[in-house]
Amino acid sequence: MGTPDFARVSLQKLVNSKHEVVAVVTVPDKPQGRGLKLRPSPVKQFARQIGLPILQPAKLKDTQFIEHLKQFAADVFVVVAFKILPPQVFNLPPKGTVNLHASLLPRYRGAAPINWAIINGETETGVTTMLINERVDEGNMLLQKEVAITPDMTAGELHDLLAEIGADLLLETLDRMEINDIQPVKQDEKLATKAPKITKEMCHLNFNQPAQQVHNWIRGLSPYPAAYCYWQGKQLKIFRSRLVSNLNDAVEPGTIVKVFKNGFTVKCASGAVDVFEVQIQGKKRMAVEDFLNGYNLAEGQLLK
Repeated sequence: MGTPDFARVSLQKLVNSKHEVVAVVTVPDKPQGRGLKLRPSPVKQFARQIGLPILQPAKLKDTQFIEHLKQFAADVFVVVAFKILPPQVFNLPPKGTVNLHASLLPRYRGAAPINWAIINGETETGVTTMLINERVDEGNMLLQKEVAITPDMTAGELHDLLAEIGADLLLETLDRMEINDIQPVKQDEKLATKAPKITKEMCHLNFNQPAQQVHNWIRGLSPYPAAYCYWQGKQLKIFRSRLVSNLNDAVEPGTIVKVFKNGFTVKCASGAVDVFEVQIQGKKRMAVEDFLNGYNLAEGQLLK
């Protein structure tokens, strides 16, 4: 059961393993793009390529859907980046329902664990497999794997890394469940933190913060939904930056203090950030070097 690319990686590895995938559950096709054409999820696209049965329930409590699930007689359900399941679904399989979560639980429970780990300046995160219960991301843990977060790593890069490592951990979890070689562990509530959904308002950059914080917001929201500011009345999304800690010009935070061949430097409350990749409203994402060829961005201008 899954929807995005993160889940597709796990499905791919499961299909290529000794375990038998009897069916796939994903969301209904959604209208996307300018023509609002119905587009299947990445999980459905892959499942269709290899001929797996696909279920796309509008409601997870639908009795017809639940009856259909029962007919597959699966030993275990596997959930990766999907909706919140009702008890009448996750209690069906005899070995339970295993969820892959992109954090070291109980830290970063919620919809956006990858983003928040980077936004908060963590140097380590990881993946956890757990058994689903009535409380979201609070089930007993099965296995965990740690991953280092490097200083300039973006959420997109961490996402791709965790998708691969998470898929391998999922396989190990299922292998060990099959021979009863795994002991579920209760989460320590005292260590729990949240990773709520990212809203558009959160993505508006605040240069009245230290440079490290601004840099973390930029990389933590890159490539999606992307941190943004306003330049000459137009929205400017920023995808890639670098910390400049030794610049303390006495200018207003948000001021462009330097423009160079492939980037520009923006003053923060303390220190500054170099910006290397942007997207101006109405245009495609591009390197700052290309952006400077078409736009008159200059020192002394203000980003708001």
